[in-house]
Amino acid sequence: MSEEYEMMCGIEIHQQLDTRKLFCDCESRLCEDGAGAYFRKLRPTTSEMGEVDRAALAQFQRHMGYRYQCCEGTSCLVELDEEPPHSVNPDAMDIALTFSEMLEASIIDEIHFMRKIVVDGSNTSGFQRTALIATDGHVMAGDRKISILSVCLEEDAARKVETKGDEVLYRLDRLGIPLIEVATGPDMRTPEEVQEVAYRIGTLLRATRRVKRGIGTIRQDLNISIPGGARIELKGVGDLKLIPDYVRNEVARQRMLIRVKTILNDRGTKPAEFAPEDVTDVFGKCDSKVIQGALSSKGRVLAVRLPGFAGVMNGDGGKLRLGSEMAQRARTRGVKGIFHSDELPNYGITQEFVDALRQRLGMTAENDAFVICAAPERKARDALEVAVARANEALDGVPEETRDPLPDGTTKYSRPLPGAARMYPETDVPPTTITEGLMDRIRGSMPEFPEEIEARLVKENGLNAQQARQIVRKGQDELFVTLSADGMASVAATTLLNTFGELEHDGLEPSEIPETRLVEAFGMLRDGRFAKEALPALLREMCSGTAPEDAISKLGLGTVDLSEAEAVIDGIVREREEFVRSKGMAAVGPLMGLVMGALRGKIDGKQANDLLAKSISKLLGQ
Repeated sequence: MSEEYEMMCGIEIHQQLDTRKLFCDCESRLCEDGAGAYFRKLRPTTSEMGEVDRAALAQFQRHMGYRYQCCEGTSCLVELDEEPPHSVNPDAMDIALTFSEMLEASIIDEIHFMRKIVVDGSNTSGFQRTALIATDGHVMAGDRKISILSVCLEEDAARKVETKGDEVLYRLDRLGIPLIEVATGPDMRTPEEVQEVAYRIGTLLRATRRVKRGIGTIRQDLNISIPGGARIELKGVGDLKLIPDYVRNEVARQRMLIRVKTILNDRGTKPAEFAPEDVTDVFGKCDSKVIQGALSSKGRVLAVRLPGFAGVMNGDGGKLRLGSEMAQRARTRGVKGIFHSDELPNYGITQEFVDALRQRLGMTAENDAFVICAAPERKARDALEVAVARANEALDGVPEETRDPLPDGTTKYSRPLPGAARMYPETDVPPTTITEGLMDRIRGSMPEFPEEIEARLVKENGLNAQQARQIVRKGQDELFVTLSADGMASVAATTLLNTFGELEHDGLEPSEIPETRLVEAFGMLRDGRFAKEALPALLREMCSGTAPEDAISKLGLGTVDLSEAEAVIDGIVREREEFVRSKGMAAVGPLMGLVMGALRGKIDGKQANDLLAKSISKLLGQ
């Protein structure tokens, strides 16, 4: 195995189910407007083991408040935690059992819900209800069997709307939507294999025909570790195409931190003492916009000495980046960032102020470093405390933590990795007994597997095996079948597999076009409202929200009769008579682009080709 990919990775996938909510009869749909102003403060509690979860404690220490909006038809007293949960949604339970059977997993005889402590405000109750449905399943990735450790049924969290200062606004429309959570073993060994397993599980979930579709309805968590590193959870990866980038970048980050540990240990560096000193007077005349902005708001500049940490916070040409890790921790305390000695002088802080600060802190050793923060005094102190703690963690290597994915394939610190201390029994939901009769009903109505769907598309719709696999993998098989009616299979396949990709390459999002509008556009194509050559231009307009009818009008795609098309083509041939006479009938190919551009998709390519050949023959007297 290549050292480049020496790693272990497991996936947790969370998929919304297309049912009503898990513990009430509210609709499971999102709404654009919310109402109400229900304010809560949440605090961590001890688990049944008498421990406080470290992730919950870290969230509580951010001192945030939470406000909740309700939505008509999607929120009730259950979501507000003012009424006990109702019975478990039987449809959601059926889907979870069906999916477990598809994985050949061992289903639990009696299903109990647990409470998982969550105090980031995303659950009004301070916990999330989740139940273990099955264990010991598997999926195949190529010729490798990937273990499935568990399948759970749980409720989705509230939807974050905005954060202002120390308060977060949530909307309750998403809270309580049923989720299947499926967790693999740490069996993947390459970034590409991680991506392949994510696609496989996603296609199996969609094959149930009972899951929600669209952005935000499925989320992946990646658990990555390398030899000498630690388990890192990347929370909420949405774009499967970026999975290899996230994995590679996390492997590189852990290797960097292992190298930092080696350097610090070789130096004999000891944990830095958190002894912040007010050095505001040192920077009174500094031109740094950050520092002057803090001072003008009655903030202070605090500094902490870090003996033995020089060169690892931003060293070796930017390959060592402990300072970035420290800054991410500091930002969780509400500051914009920190400065450290490896990156100074810079940002308006000249060497004069660096030297003055080093003298003030009594720094004489070559490897001594410092970190400073300019902010309101309490925030600056809290930010430096966690930044120094993060620096000290580097002495032990890679700390376990949860990180958030960023659009460029990198990640940022979110919180400590949760532990078992956040689980305790749910007392308001009775257990569900899984009877043989129930399982006989489930097994008697199993859905098609992805391979069966692919075979059907090849047999009934004329696709080749690769096209069928791509369409199923993209979750577009039902849409394809709808669009391909009345002999449109070739156009539908080209649209979904090629045109959509070209539009995405141009920064558009054709997958967000409502399916009803795609069906409407294909219906207009069948009716001869425009030629298939104009479909990419039409879809481009529809990506911006334009209805098909309006897009046809805007593009001037109204049909023309053949006599009008003949006149346009004859004009093009006469204008290029010399070229046509020199090329003869071979001029058809070079002139087709001009013809199709002039007709702008008002007739299809075959008709245009025939009319062009006829016009050239007439000119040549043939």
